[in-house]
Amino acid sequence: MEDANTSDEEEFHESEWQEPELDDGEAEEEVAEVQHALVPLKQNDRSLVPLDPLAAYLREIRQYEEMTEEEEHEMAVQYTKDGDMSAAYRLITSNLVLVVRIAMTFRREWQNMMDLIQEGNVGLMKAVKNFDPMRGVRLPAYATWWIRSYILKFLLDNWRMVKVGTTNTRRKLLYNLKKEKEKLEQQGFEPSTKLLAERFGVDESEVIDVAAGLGASDLSVDTPYNAGSTLTPLDTLSDGHSLEDQYVNEHLFDAFNDLISEMKDSLKPIEVQIIEERLLSSDPKSLREIGEENNVTREAIRQAEQRLKNKIKAFISERLPEAADYFKESD
Repeated sequence: MEDANTSDEEEFHESEWQEPELDDGEAEEEVAEVQHALVPLKQNDRSLVPLDPLAAYLREIRQYEEMTEEEEHEMAVQYTKDGDMSAAYRLITSNLVLVVRIAMTFRREWQNMMDLIQEGNVGLMKAVKNFDPMRGVRLPAYATWWIRSYILKFLLDNWRMVKVGTTNTRRKLLYNLKKEKEKLEQQGFEPSTKLLAERFGVDESEVIDVAAGLGASDLSVDTPYNAGSTLTPLDTLSDGHSLEDQYVNEHLFDAFNDLISEMKDSLKPIEVQIIEERLLSSDPKSLREIGEENNVTREAIRQAEQRLKNKIKAFISERLPEAADYFKESD
């Protein structure tokens, strides 16, 4: 969805949208701020205040009401069966506020809220396209995972470039590192990180970080420090997950746990026990222990666990698309 077009004559009360002061773990306050911004203005409660893009967008989407379950089902059937694009439009516009609420939870990770909202809207459209109204799940619940997926992907794709260009020194390196490397090669020098650092007058670690952030293996960050050594600058970097990977994993873990809780309602008691006492337990019970508690063999529990893993994989991959790559890596 595009930003609303506004004129200079449009008015906006400054209390309609105020950037909230966020406390850790208090997403409800963030949602409350959005709801406050979405309350229609009284005609006599307006003053001449410049309208920013976010405020303009919030005013635009106020016109779209949320659907009842019956309306949502009817529109979804019209779209999936008849390809009715007007029905798809209604499904999308009725959930634009949901996208804003979800985007708000990521606002500390990205300053421009409209970027997050735009990506979330793409996820919403993808959710509408794939939504099956016959499965008994409301669209907002289904769309939440697509919206979060697209926002997370946007953050992950952009985080590294933002990180390597956050200071004047790093911006200088970002724009000139490869050019200087080519210049050194033309002069007959090996463009090592040490030599590049000397040329730019910065610490070698700065060159390593920026080169790694750019994914620029051709900048000799994988060249040994000297002829008698096998140690490279990249070897000195952490071999653990990057900060952005850790961030995404944390969000995936939270979303995964939410989905598992939702999934438990449709599982057999023994399957719930396997999840709680084996798959998610920090001190998992053995197959034999669970088998004895249920008067079945160890092999029966092993087979039940494998079926359960496949069931979880299918459920999570459908509802949490950004987790699909993680399942592929573990196959």
